[in-house]
Amino acid sequence: MTAAKTNATIRYTAMRFGIFVLCFAFVALLVQFGILPKGLGNSNFVWVPLLAIIISAPLSFVLLRKQRDAMSEQLAPRVDQAKARLDARLESNRSQEDGALQ
Repeated sequence: MTAAKTNATIRYTAMRFGIFVLCFAFVALLVQFGILPKGLGNSNFVWVPLLAIIISAPLSFVLLRKQRDAMSEQLAPRVDQAKARLDARLESNRSQEDGALQ
């Protein structure tokens, strides 16, 4: 594996977090300047992060497609290996149960 592929998950996570932080700052500025409402009562603490999540999710989905694919390529063999080990253990347990019934 290349160095870029070994860090695909870290890179994707960092970029996703960066997009969220930018959206959070953007929403906070809009609230600060009165373009968006501050919320009801003291709900500003919850309003700004939730709106930032709602905005950053589709942006991440579109903008980080290449990084998500690289991460998937990195993780797919590990998932397949884990499934193979689980299948082998399940088959071993089935054969033990069959032996106990005879």
